[in-house]
Amino acid sequence: MDWRPWLTRWSEEWIGCTAPEELDPEVVRDGWLGFAPASPEAVAAAEERLGTALPPSYREFLLTTDGWRDAGCFVWRMSDTSTLGWVRDLEPFWQDWEEPDDAEGGPISRGLLISLETDAGILFLDPGDVDESGEWAAYSLFSWRAEPPTRFPSFIALMESLYAEFHEMRRPEGATRDAWAAEVEQARRHALAGDIDAAEPVLAKAEDFGLSRATILRAQILLLLGRTDEAEQLLGRLLHPSFTPDGFLADPLFAEEFLPLLFAEHARTASPGHNSILQSALIGEHPELQLIIAEHQARLRRGAARATYGNPEFNDLVHAALERHATDPDALWRAVGEALPRWRPRSTDHIAPVALLTAPALADTLTPERGRALLTQPRG
Repeated sequence: MDWRPWLTRWSEEWIGCTAPEELDPEVVRDGWLGFAPASPEAVAAAEERLGTALPPSYREFLLTTDGWRDAGCFVWRMSDTSTLGWVRDLEPFWQDWEEPDDAEGGPISRGLLISLETDAGILFLDPGDVDESGEWAAYSLFSWRAEPPTRFPSFIALMESLYAEFHEMRRPEGATRDAWAAEVEQARRHALAGDIDAAEPVLAKAEDFGLSRATILRAQILLLLGRTDEAEQLLGRLLHPSFTPDGFLADPLFAEEFLPLLFAEHARTASPGHNSILQSALIGEHPELQLIIAEHQARLRRGAARATYGNPEFNDLVHAALERHATDPDALWRAVGEALPRWRPRSTDHIAPVALLTAPALADTLTPERGRALLTQPRG
């Protein structure tokens, strides 16, 4: 890992989206979130004190910067060669988070603490979990997440995750965001060409970097693959007032595809003690969403919200298929597949006919195989 160029970009992006008064003066002066490199002698002294050689990527990191500021949004300072130590010695109370089966020597108890100042959490490396290249597994653990430590295969992977977290939460402008935006556009084209196996992993990674367009696109793929719970989590995130993309609620993709699905989900799941996605979205201040929902409810009461499945040519064929094959799911899905060449997107980010799932005869008989058969057809 060539740490310096990547950490320089990280520094530039962080500084660019942070008020100067919130930064240490030397960070503003140097344009660098790190510190001076540790000397080889300082690293060797730390290894001698710890009684072990450090994993290669972490050793090279220290030789690039002896410590680090603002690793993600919840780690304000990372350890340097003089403050490195074992979790059991420096912050032994974290051992209470050890899994019961690991109480005598799990990753926390034997972990090397590499964080110094955090928001109720720690970062650590596990010398008992080493790969063929000598890299130690890395972990993050935060008490407010109320979940077990998150494992990463190496220190590099941990830092990449913290960098993505920074992008997801702060959304800095710059080369990284531009590159991911280009990847998302290419993934959209792959999806429309039927290559969802190329598109979906890219969109998932772009989501980690906070690109909400990737979430909009990926939710459509997951819905038709039958991964409904995952897709609904994404839709719930898009409806959170802090994350709703500009223009999303006014897009026909939302009003004519996602919204009818959310009403169906509400009818299916809302119950005392359990909020549907729409109910959860309305807990916060979201007047634009409230107005759209009220308008849709009014159309339903008037009986004016007859299901539509897309552009007229496709819509007519789907309605005909539903009438002709109401009791034969296999024939119904074949007919829908045959109609797909007539389908057209309602807007730029519409890549799949998810409105089909508002028809119970289709939603109830959706299998991953049927959804994949539709998604792997070139369309639009």
